[in-house]
Amino acid sequence: MRYNSEMTEIHIALAQINTVLGDVSANLRKHIDYIDQAVSQAADLIIFPELSLTGYVLQDLAPIVACKPRADDPIFGPLLEASRKIDIVAGFVDEDDRHRFYISQAYLSRGQVAHVHHKVYLPTYGLFDEGRFFAWGDEIRAFDTRFGRVGMLICEDFWHASPPYLLWLDGADLLLFSSASPGRGLTREPKLESARWVEHINRAYASLFTSFVVHTNRVGYEDGLHFWGGSTIFNPDGGLVAQAPYHEEALTLATVDLGWLHRTRARLPLLRDERTSLVNAELNRIVNKG
Repeated sequence: MRYNSEMTEIHIALAQINTVLGDVSANLRKHIDYIDQAVSQAADLIIFPELSLTGYVLQDLAPIVACKPRADDPIFGPLLEASRKIDIVAGFVDEDDRHRFYISQAYLSRGQVAHVHHKVYLPTYGLFDEGRFFAWGDEIRAFDTRFGRVGMLICEDFWHASPPYLLWLDGADLLLFSSASPGRGLTREPKLESARWVEHINRAYASLFTSFVVHTNRVGYEDGLHFWGGSTIFNPDGGLVAQAPYHEEALTLATVDLGWLHRTRARLPLLRDERTSLVNAELNRIVNKG
């Protein structure tokens, strides 16, 4: 991970919020409030959930709430200004030049847009209907920040094994996952099946990729859906660093020790031994056979 040699720790704030469907101005005010709280507690990075500026069940509202991640946008202008004090990850609807709409996550730092990720997997099954209203993203890229190389994924993206793997190969050591995960299923434990599964795979990714996995999930009710929260940070050994409460808004702060990457990878050199040429050859064979 390429990071400032003087920076050995990152103070991360998980902004687990409820949003108002379609009311971008109200959601922006909540973002600024949580950002101010995080700055007052010396956080370096704050991460909001999927579609944090708009709400989730947008359907035909998507074109109305779309924003442009640039300084002259009335929503992103204040966020970019705030990013001079703290790095910010926020969820929004992005509209491209040909008027396609994407579920998106923006990374803002020092008054600039460092990266925008468009959700690549749109669930359109069961209670999900994203494919009817949004375009599919077609890139999975890591990017450089003042903390090192980072990758972002949105909800269904990290239910598939390939996006985190691609970010790992592209140099990301800090994986930032954002979601609006509704509660589904009951277990014998006092938690939902969807919460159990998300925590399970996030811990697995941290262990398999010897990387930090940071996940922020929203809370609240919207159009009959209940979002459960429970945001987490896992270290490169798969250990739980922090967890936000279930079912309530919270700003959860934790310190991530970047030195953990060295200690884990010296003991467990999975990245060193990864055979990317073999993977590439076998993928080409599978895709092209027949």
